[in-house]
Amino acid sequence: MIMNLPFSSLRAFEAVVRHSGFSAAAQELGVSQSAISQHVKGLEEWLGHELLIRGARRSRPTREGEQLARAISDGLGRISDVCAQLRDRTRSENTIVISCLPGFAFTWLFPRLYNFDVTHPHLAVSIATDTGQHPFSASDADIGIRYGLGDYPGFQVEHLVHESLTPVCAPSLLDGGKGLKTIDDLAHHTMLHDDNESFGNAAPTWEFWARNCGFTLPKPLKSRRFGQSNMVVQAAVQGLGVALGRTPLVVDALYDGRLVRPFTEAAQSPLSYWLVYRRDPEQSAKVRDFTSWIRNEVAANPGLPDAIPQNDKPA
Repeated sequence: MIMNLPFSSLRAFEAVVRHSGFSAAAQELGVSQSAISQHVKGLEEWLGHELLIRGARRSRPTREGEQLARAISDGLGRISDVCAQLRDRTRSENTIVISCLPGFAFTWLFPRLYNFDVTHPHLAVSIATDTGQHPFSASDADIGIRYGLGDYPGFQVEHLVHESLTPVCAPSLLDGGKGLKTIDDLAHHTMLHDDNESFGNAAPTWEFWARNCGFTLPKPLKSRRFGQSNMVVQAAVQGLGVALGRTPLVVDALYDGRLVRPFTEAAQSPLSYWLVYRRDPEQSAKVRDFTSWIRNEVAANPGLPDAIPQNDKPA
């Protein structure tokens, strides 16, 4: 006989153990931190065991808690796999769903999907933009395109493309009275920032770029922050300021002249884009078709174009 289990509490507890804290677990599950705490407390009372050693910044499981968390993770993982397989049976084999970050979708993937449609007319691609705040779910998409360090346990993970960092701006900013001949000239311009702080010291920020290129950033005239990377790129194209360009998000705009590189210095980001999909020895043909196509598209990508030579800049 299967016990009448408190599944909501079990799921909340597993998330706390996986994230080593209540706040991140609450964010993942879309509930308040107080609700997570109540779930865990109720589970401990139901079982008659302490499951967590609570700390100010980090919580870790007791021996019993670790045993339970492992069982929940394994059990829910198997359930998730079965549900994904059942949902796949109702999802047309002629439709492939891609879960992708908005910035990558708008600036890189969308402009290239015509090539996929031409070479794979039997497949329809559906793009579900996802900020990546929640774990990839194979029940919602066939393939995820994720950004980070490549840590996606339980899935097949394949490196897609590295990221380089270099300042970019509209050509009109080079023609203005202030110009952009040296790093110190950034003080006379608006610096555009991508609010991407979830990676700590590895976040691709202006400060990261300056530190890795041996510069000290000047205090800018003004700073503007945007919640999505495609908004940063668009603001730079419109001449609203200087952005820290992240390949592959700016490579097309650099080659078609909407953006230019005012400085030669570029830094290698520790973050990359990754393909994430369900481990399946009998991988579907549509997943094979899309992953093969996108690998070829990445391989065909040109590198960063050269920066504007100093003697070509307006005096």
